[in-house]
Amino acid sequence: MSTELFTTPTATPLVEIAAVDVTYRDGLRAVEGVNFSLRAGEFVALVGPSGCGKSTLLRSIAGLLRPSRGRLTVAGLEPVQARREATRMSFVFQDPTLLPWRDVYHNIALPLELVGDDRRGWEARIRQAIELVGLADFAGSYPAELSGGMRMRVSLARALVTDPALLLMDEPFAALDDITRQTLNEELLSLWESRHWTGIFVTHNIAEAIFLSQRVLVLSRRPGRVVADVPIPFPFPRGSELRAQADFARLTGEIAAHLREASR
Repeated sequence: MSTELFTTPTATPLVEIAAVDVTYRDGLRAVEGVNFSLRAGEFVALVGPSGCGKSTLLRSIAGLLRPSRGRLTVAGLEPVQARREATRMSFVFQDPTLLPWRDVYHNIALPLELVGDDRRGWEARIRQAIELVGLADFAGSYPAELSGGMRMRVSLARALVTDPALLLMDEPFAALDDITRQTLNEELLSLWESRHWTGIFVTHNIAEAIFLSQRVLVLSRRPGRVVADVPIPFPFPRGSELRAQADFARLTGEIAAHLREASR
């Protein structure tokens, strides 16, 4: 399958979700009747009350969960098939999940080992990923020797080393202090602008969602449904000064109001 579907900006959706329900085996209905789509190259944030199904949706897009009803496709294929045929998705979890016995270099190498890529190109790709996240001086360090922010950078580099076109992020910065979080937001956005992947970012932080994304999707309480799709009008590149602008505060209030309504 051509990977142009993943990377070339187009009006054709890369991710399509139509009337999707996800019900777990114990009968818990996590999401219900979810509809939205993403074009290649878009960056979208998902916000909603705790337990509303944000992570469930992300895992369904990744092919880790199968919808109970409805249609969910990535590049026109079922997610598992899209991932298997193109190897173009990466997932960043809230916990960096690094292997403590591997240094930074070899933690980042893990996805290449799993997909069996040609080893001849590994070193350049790993070094590039390390440099992208600003850890060139720490390639030989182990997770226990790194700060929380540095461990999350390693997790991000590990996701980027396969040159993904679809990057799924499940609250990756939630456990970090606010200054580190804002710094990583800015670095992530810079990477998105330079690499042109499609991003879906789950967060509870409204300011983070606005700063990063082109659209913010608001989910209702469980079972989650999309109750608002808010376009973010700020141009790129975006700097830290954006957070102090009146329009940023206005949008924060607007999305907070949607969230309050969604939580009822």
